Amino acid sequence: MKLTVQDLNSHYGPAHILFDIGFEVGEGEVVALLGRNGAGKSTTFRSIVGLVAQRTGRIMFEGKDVSVRPTHEIVRDGLGYVPEERRIFTDLTVEENLEVGRQPKRPNAPYWTRDKLFALFPNLGEMKNRPGGRMSGGEQQMLTIARTLMGNPSLVLLDEPSEGLSPKIVEQMVDAILTMKKEGVSIVVSEQNLHFARLISDRAYIIERGRICFGGTMAELDARPDIRDAHLSL
Repeated sequence: MKLTVQDLNSHYGPAHILFDIGFEVGEGEVVALLGRNGAGKSTTFRSIVGLVAQRTGRIMFEGKDVSVRPTHEIVRDGLGYVPEERRIFTDLTVEENLEVGRQPKRPNAPYWTRDKLFALFPNLGEMKNRPGGRMSGGEQQMLTIARTLMGNPSLVLLDEPSEGLSPKIVEQMVDAILTMKKEGVSIVVSEQNLHFARLISDRAYIIERGRICFGGTMAELDARPDIRDAHLSL
C-alpha cells in the first residue's frame, strides 16, 4: 500500500476530534474522503502530515512509519499536501511560485517540469508572469496544486479541490486529477461534492463526526442510497 492509516486519534486541546480513523490508498489510486463540513476531513489530512501535535495511531507511507516524523521530513519523502486554503505567494508570479516548490527528482515518482505543469493547467501557462494576487480563486487553486507537484510527490492529499470553483474550472480540475493519476501519482481527495468524487475516484471512505462510517468502491457507495442520505445529504 502507498499509504496506510491505522487507529488515528487527534485532539485540539481537550477536544477529541478524530476517533480511530483507518484507511488505505493503493499505488496509483484515487481515494475520496467524503463528509459534510466539519466532519473531520481536514483534520485527518493535517494529522497525516504532522500538523496536529496531539495525535496517536500509526501512519505508514511507502512502507515507512511516519507517525512521529516532522512535517518537513514527511513532505521531503514525497507526500504532497494541498490545503483547503489557497496558500500562494501573492506578490510572486506564477513561475516564481512554482520555483518555490521545486524539489529534486525522486525515484518511483513522476517528474514534473514547468512545461509539463503548464500542459496540465493551460490557464497557468497563459499567465506565467502574473502575480498570484491577481488571479481568480480557481486559478490560485490550480497554482497551489502545480506548486505541490513541483516537489515531485508520489502521493498527494487534496483538501476540497472543487470548493468554490466555477463549473468550467471544476471540469478542468477533473481532467487534471485524472492526468495526475495516469502519470502515476496516488491521490486522496477530501470532498463534500459526491458528483465530483464520482468522476475521479476508485474508492471512497465517509467520515462523520470524526469516525469512518463507510469504506468501499464508488459502485458500492452508489448502491447504498441509505448511506449517502444519512451521511452526505445536506
